[in-house]
Amino acid sequence: MSIDHGRRRILAALSASLGLAAAGLPLRSRAAPGRVVVVGGGFGGAAAARALKQLSPDLDVVLIEPAAVFRTCPFSNLYLGGLRSFGSLGHHYGHLQRRHGVRVVRSMARAVDAEQRQVRLADGTRLGYDRLILSPGIDLRWDALEGYDQAAAERLPHAWKAGAQSRLLRRQIRAMDDGGLFLMVIPDNPYRCPPGPYERAAMVAHYFRQHKPRSKVLLLDAKDAFSKQALFEQGWRQVYGDMIEWVGFSGDGEVVRVDAGERSVETAFGQRHQAAVINVIPPQQAGYIARQAGVTDRSGWAPVKAGTFESSLVPNVYVIGDAAVAAPMPKSAFCAHSQAGVTAAAVLASLADRPPPEPVWLNTCFSLIDADYAISISGHYRLVDGEIRELAGGVSPLVATTEFRGREAEHARNWYAAMTQSIWGA
Repeated sequence: MSIDHGRRRILAALSASLGLAAAGLPLRSRAAPGRVVVVGGGFGGAAAARALKQLSPDLDVVLIEPAAVFRTCPFSNLYLGGLRSFGSLGHHYGHLQRRHGVRVVRSMARAVDAEQRQVRLADGTRLGYDRLILSPGIDLRWDALEGYDQAAAERLPHAWKAGAQSRLLRRQIRAMDDGGLFLMVIPDNPYRCPPGPYERAAMVAHYFRQHKPRSKVLLLDAKDAFSKQALFEQGWRQVYGDMIEWVGFSGDGEVVRVDAGERSVETAFGQRHQAAVINVIPPQQAGYIARQAGVTDRSGWAPVKAGTFESSLVPNVYVIGDAAVAAPMPKSAFCAHSQAGVTAAAVLASLADRPPPEPVWLNTCFSLIDADYAISISGHYRLVDGEIRELAGGVSPLVATTEFRGREAEHARNWYAAMTQSIWGA
C-alpha cells in the first residue's frame, strides 16, 4: 500500500466517525442495557465514550476525567518550537456532554472493584458499571533512573505529559544562552509516541536556528534504532546541518544516572554530560488505575484480548490506548482513537450477548522536521489467527521533493484538526 493511498484511507476513517464503519456496525444500533464507565478523557477514552453514545444513544455512558481541559501530546513539540500556541493544545469536554449525552464526571478514579463492578472516585463515591473501559495513558517510572524523581523533574523536565511540564521546558529553552547545549535522555521501548523524541529534537533545533544559532541538540538514546530513523536523520542534516547529534546504545547513549542539581547525566560507561537544558524522558508504564485494577502484568502494561481489547486478566474490563499491550500497533494517538471505535463496538456486542464484529485498526503518525517539512508512517491492522497483524503500511519515501515534504506538513495539520474535531468537536 502506498503512503498516499494509506493516508487517504486513514483520513477517510476519521471522517467516518471514529472508524465505526470499519468496525462493521451501523452508526445506530439497538439500545444496549446498563452502564459503561470510561476512565480517562484522552484520545482513547473520550473517543470511546463518544463512540458508545453514537452506536447506542440510550446507553448510560460515564466518562471519568479530573481535568477540565485535555492537553494533547501530539503537536506539543510544535509548541516548544514556536509553531503552535499552548492554548491550541487544549480541548474541552462540553461538546461530549451537550451534543452526545456523555456524562462527564470531573474526578480521579482511585480504585476498581472488579467483583462488585464498581469504580471508586477520589471523594469516595462509587460508580457501578456493566462494562469498564480504562484509557489511563501512562505514568512515569520514577524508580527507573537513578536520581530522577518528581522533584528532579522540576529542574530537568520530561514534558511527556502535555501541560505544566511543557511550559517549563519551553521557558528553559528560551532562557538558555546562545551556544548552550540542549540534552535529551531517551528510554528504551516501549514508551508513548515512539517518534516523539526525534520530532522534539527537530522542533528545538527549529527554535535554535532562529534565535540561538550556535546552540546544539544532543540525544542520548538507550536503543540503537528508532521509528523513521533514516527519514529523521536525513531531515536533520538537510535542515539543521550538524546542530543535532544522536548517540545510540552502542555508542554509550544509555543514561543510567541523573544529577538534577549539577544539570548533568552519566552514561552506562561512566561518561558525564552537562547541559544548559536537560529533557529527561524516563521509562514508562500504564497509568495508575490500570495497575490498581489488576489489569497489568510484570511489564507494567496491560495485556488484552486481541479482538476486543478486553483485559486478559480481569473480565468485563477493557484497556485501550497507551496502557494496553497491542503490538505491533505503536502507542500513538491514532491507534488509541482506532482502538476506541473497535472496542466500543465489542463492548456493545458483549452487552447484547452477541459476537464482536471483525476488527480493523488503522494508524498514522506525522512528524515535523520543520514548519513545511514532515514525514509519516502508517499501518493497517487486522486479526489473523487470533493475533493482531499489520497487513499493510509504510513510511514516507527517502527520495522526495520539497513540495512533497510540504504536503506532508499540511497533511499533519489537517490530521490534527480532523482528529480533535472527531473526538472533542473542537
